[in-house]
Amino acid sequence: MHDTAELQAAREQLVTYSTRLVDDGLAVGAAGNMSVRLGDIVAITPSGIAYHELDAADVCLVSLSGAELDAPESPSTELPMHLAVYAATNARAVVHTHSAEVIALSAACPELPAVHYAITGLGGTVRVAAYARFGSAGLADAAVKALDGRTAAILRSHGAICYGATLAQAYDRALLLEWLARVYRLARAYGEPKILSQAELDEVAAEARRRRYGQRRRPAP
Repeated sequence: MHDTAELQAAREQLVTYSTRLVDDGLAVGAAGNMSVRLGDIVAITPSGIAYHELDAADVCLVSLSGAELDAPESPSTELPMHLAVYAATNARAVVHTHSAEVIALSAACPELPAVHYAITGLGGTVRVAAYARFGSAGLADAAVKALDGRTAAILRSHGAICYGATLAQAYDRALLLEWLARVYRLARAYGEPKILSQAELDEVAAEARRRRYGQRRRPAP
């Protein structure tokens, strides 16, 4: 069983990043949601509360089967999708956004291609999952399928889902995904974009590993 301090820290972190979700334009009102996994407990944002009104005490704790352990408010309607991602991957945090660029792309394209090498940080070309109603088992299944071999997926006419080893990493991936979608839209305004090949992406990934790209030399304080 996790100690109260660890769970409280997770709840507070979710509140902090939920506020950023709105400020960074990745969602509006109470749309979108995020969660953190602590062993066999998942802390997830509640449904129906505007993020700037969210308090740590509102964050819900559920089991990996979805049973409510401490839920002063209703857990997010996308709880099934979060739990499906935890079951299928090594995720320790999940971020679901309703960002404009990604949603617009999802309505017109089957995938987000490699318009910039930074897409290797998401595992490569980002798939657009088949449409399914919000909160449904069908959406959870479609999201997991689109995430195969990736850390981000786009949900058609809905939004996006990203995961990571930490909430910070999952959130940064959501920001990167939205930026890549915008870059792709701008590139198409100039003409037919030149897409990086798989060989070029593999070269980038290998060099990033060799250089420990994006990693600090010293541990963060």
